[in-house]
Amino acid sequence: MLIGLISVFGFGCGNEQAAPSENETEKPTYTVAFEATFPPFESKDAETGEFVGFDIDLIRAIGEEEGFDVQLMEMGFDGIIAAVQTGNVDLGVSGITIREDRLESVDFSTPYYHSALSIVVRTDNDTIKGVEDLKGKRIAVQIGTTGADYAKKIEGAKVTEYDAVTDCFLELKNGGADAIVNDNPVNLNYIKGNEQDYKIVGDTLESEYYGIAVKKGNKELLDKINSGLQKLKDNGKFAELYKKWFEVDPPEYLPGEENA
Repeated sequence: MLIGLISVFGFGCGNEQAAPSENETEKPTYTVAFEATFPPFESKDAETGEFVGFDIDLIRAIGEEEGFDVQLMEMGFDGIIAAVQTGNVDLGVSGITIREDRLESVDFSTPYYHSALSIVVRTDNDTIKGVEDLKGKRIAVQIGTTGADYAKKIEGAKVTEYDAVTDCFLELKNGGADAIVNDNPVNLNYIKGNEQDYKIVGDTLESEYYGIAVKKGNKELLDKINSGLQKLKDNGKFAELYKKWFEVDPPEYLPGEENA
């Protein structure tokens, strides 16, 4: 499914110009929408109250390379694409999967992360061992996500959508759900240190790629984002950020990089 998308990664659909600050000599500031319960991509530090994560560091680093400042705007994940589409924000950076339906509403940067979905159950659950065992089960998902779309296709599944991934894990722990379908890196992050409560079962599902969302037709801003991403990869800063948050080196290649 993603092969057909690769040719459009990093390309806009018009010549709409990015809106700079009033004073052309100053750095432009772009508003960035994100949802803060998606570690290690974005979350709020419990001690400092600051927003942290790979996506947060990445967009700020792109800004440093391309000469713009970032204003963070927290919102529900299901509202991010619409906010970018209408121009209420300039960018959406929140572990957003590049999908054909979303490409109808916004443009995306070249991919910066390769992900997949996975299934989480309680540690004491021995009946669910893979996706085939989810038929007829109660599944908790985050609203507006690829995981939610996937779960809704499972035969007989009773899918409940929550605003935040944290709510999904709480519902699972309390027995209100049998399983969670969500992005694998986020599942791994939540389980780390909580192995007594949760475990991942079965194979990963649906390979997917994350991109930075830009208003459709805003080619100037899209080009800035792609240029900044490529500079970070070339100078090694992307690899530094990747290893900081995922404790592994980034893949050598992601689809669409030839268009950067």
